[in-house]
Amino acid sequence: MRHPARFGIAALTLALTAVGCSSSGSGSASDDKAGGGRETTVTSCGRKLSFDGPPERTVALDQSSTEVLLELGLEDRMAGTSNLKTKIAPEYRTAYAKVDVLSPKILTGEQLRAATPDFTIGGFTDYFTKDRVGTREELADLGLPSFVSAVDCPKQNTAGSGTGKKTKSPFELLFQDYTDLGRIFGAEKRAAKLVKDQRATLATAAKTADKVKDEPTVVWLYSVYGDTPYVAGRSAIPSEMSRTVGAKNAFDDIDEDWPTVTWEQIAERDPDFLVIGDLSERGKPGDSAADKLKAIRANPVMSKLAAVEKKRFIEIPGTEMDPSVRTVNALPRLTSGMKDLGYVR
Repeated sequence: MRHPARFGIAALTLALTAVGCSSSGSGSASDDKAGGGRETTVTSCGRKLSFDGPPERTVALDQSSTEVLLELGLEDRMAGTSNLKTKIAPEYRTAYAKVDVLSPKILTGEQLRAATPDFTIGGFTDYFTKDRVGTREELADLGLPSFVSAVDCPKQNTAGSGTGKKTKSPFELLFQDYTDLGRIFGAEKRAAKLVKDQRATLATAAKTADKVKDEPTVVWLYSVYGDTPYVAGRSAIPSEMSRTVGAKNAFDDIDEDWPTVTWEQIAERDPDFLVIGDLSERGKPGDSAADKLKAIRANPVMSKLAAVEKKRFIEIPGTEMDPSVRTVNALPRLTSGMKDLGYVR
């Protein structure tokens, strides 16, 4: 049974003094034989993080980060999770049930501090602001190290950023996350296996590119607030997924992760097909795939698109559009959907 964190804010100082001072514990990642007192240093989004031992009370700020930790067998080292967007993957549900849910939505600074963490991790830099959990500088002043996915920071390292410099693909940055977290928690073997397995999935998906007809264009629709669509821009990981399988993101010219656009702008791009993100667990109007499809069909401009009239849709869990351990799962869904739609020879 999951329950709210029961630690008061006054206990935060005690918890923070324990940062990096934990023993190897009995967590399910113990196969890597991480011992207490093992010093580790990694750099996350320009900030150096040093640990004397694996963290014991990690708080994840989103589902993506939570599932990465669960994949690495670290549920016993988690003090809490938050910000559920889609259903937890079946393979993680047993482990997830052991973790306190601090909030189903985006965590506040007060909720984070009340959980007395010794480490916190988020998939996006947007979580670390004054009006959310606090800036990374503020947390560091409290003695709380914070980790941000390399996919979200720095942007100039991602493929397609338009900088003209040699770049890493978002998947390489995601694999870097796994490796760094494996080092932090002493779960290097699990992290290495995860990278190897996901590279194989990526390589299989890339073989599809040679079989794809005429580089079809795609719009990745993540969410709809009110009547405002959020779509994948050039620096979002779905843009890289499109390139990998031989398709083209219709909004690849916008150098943002998830820019807001209008339905008219989507219609002007006239995509060959649409990928619809399902964020039904987040619970806001317009989050579910069904809500998005309803909005598309009700819009007088969108309803006339050939992609809409011919039902050229592929539904994908929203968390697989984020940098997460499940991102590669979107690739076989994407290639299978493209084959069903007739874009793969």
